[in-house]
Amino acid sequence: MSGRVSRAAYFLGGLLIAILQAFPLYRFTLVAEGTPESEFWSMLFMAAFLVSLWSNIALAVKRLHDLGKPGLAAIVLFVPFVSIVAFLVLCLFPGQLGANRYGKQTNAPM
Repeated sequence: MSGRVSRAAYFLGGLLIAILQAFPLYRFTLVAEGTPESEFWSMLFMAAFLVSLWSNIALAVKRLHDLGKPGLAAIVLFVPFVSIVAFLVLCLFPGQLGANRYGKQTNAPM
């Protein structure tokens, strides 16, 4: 949770997380409800969601650090609809140039 990450790295990381979550969800929609196969895909989706949750939070915290904001502001990612706006803000607004209190430069460990 230390360091900073750029807009591009944040967007690409978020895209990868979304793809990893979408695949088992897509497969779940293709099988009949109540079958062992549907239970397998639903459990795989839940596992992918829980594993990617940490990655998503870590990316958001590092992106907030790049903007010079505290990582605790990542809580807004859990608010429905606000999280979409927060994701767009984190993807579009440029970070602080040079060093800040969270790191020397973007994409470098602290």
